[in-house]
Amino acid sequence: MSSEKIAIEEIISAEKNPSLQSIGIKILNKERINENEGIMLFEKAGLPYVGALANFVRERLHGNKTYFNRNFHIEPTNVCVFSCAFCAYSKLYAHREEGWELSTEQMMDIIRSYDGKPVTEVHIVGGVHPKLNLAFFIDLMKQIKAHRPDLHIKGYTAVELDYMFRKAKVTNEEGMKMLHEAGLDSLPGGGAEIFHPDIRQQICADKVDATGWLAIHETAHKLGMHSNATMLYGHIEKPVHLIDHMERLRNLQDKTGGFNTFIPLKFRNKDNDMSHVPETTLVEDMKLYAIARLYMDNFPHLKAYWPMLGRQSAQLSLSFGVNDLDGTIDDSTKIYSMAGSEEQHPSLSTAQLVTLIKQAKREPVERDTLYKEIKNYASMDEAEMEADPLYN
Repeated sequence: MSSEKIAIEEIISAEKNPSLQSIGIKILNKERINENEGIMLFEKAGLPYVGALANFVRERLHGNKTYFNRNFHIEPTNVCVFSCAFCAYSKLYAHREEGWELSTEQMMDIIRSYDGKPVTEVHIVGGVHPKLNLAFFIDLMKQIKAHRPDLHIKGYTAVELDYMFRKAKVTNEEGMKMLHEAGLDSLPGGGAEIFHPDIRQQICADKVDATGWLAIHETAHKLGMHSNATMLYGHIEKPVHLIDHMERLRNLQDKTGGFNTFIPLKFRNKDNDMSHVPETTLVEDMKLYAIARLYMDNFPHLKAYWPMLGRQSAQLSLSFGVNDLDGTIDDSTKIYSMAGSEEQHPSLSTAQLVTLIKQAKREPVERDTLYKEIKNYASMDEAEMEADPLYN
């Protein structure tokens, strides 16, 4: 019996609540916990308990490895037809003079600026602009692939896609096929927010609902595309809503197996219609990540998006179930910085990101979008990293 298993058995045995002890035994034995047990972890369990269990699961799945990729973001526009209470980023179409709209050529200039650099992914997400339609983005995909065929394009939230498809009068399957054939490789997880209608009605009533979001991702999976899934936490939701959200994702993953990673996103309260709602504490953040790792048993990866949490908090999350820190980002992403996230201009060199992971006593592994390992940096020191121009 491994020392790790012995240690976690001792932690479970020391738990005084029999119900929580029972949950720990199920996790130890790789048995699925149910919705009531998930809620109980939020309401009754302490952070040390769920943290230890989550770290055990994380290491059972991935050992000490922590993944990242070399990516960059493009935001086509912050003009949006929707109005979400938590959003400090988008500008309603009626007030678009306050926003920006990038042309295809401007976006291709960004793509070309990475020529000769070892990035593997471009992430394209923005507001829902009524004039940037399906045909516009199909053309963009084709131009990107013509210029750099090896670059993985991860683009468009289900919210953007739902609007594109409805406006073009095509089905989800027809629209996804068109984008996929043009060069779209996978979907990000944005726009999920909270699926439960009681909460969704209050924070983002006018955009695609849970059924629509899940249907688009299911369609992508059926076409052989992978996707990610997110959850916006730490605002007006309760544990029952968080577990409901994770349960819906878990059910779809059972059906398709198409999700790569689950990404909890921390609500930030600056300059939006929910500024009166206090943000979660660091303890609450780590507990959320830990429970997510325990509940999302069929999701291979759990990601902490470091620009949202901040570098130190993301580093800490590696002890609470997280095994992925996203990537170098390398852009001026405004979606979270405008809402008060820790990182105002999120960008890390590969060397900085590797050092961040090593400081947490983890093993840095560069991956591609689909988690194929590219390079293990465990034995490479910071001086070697800094001396190599490819890895800065």
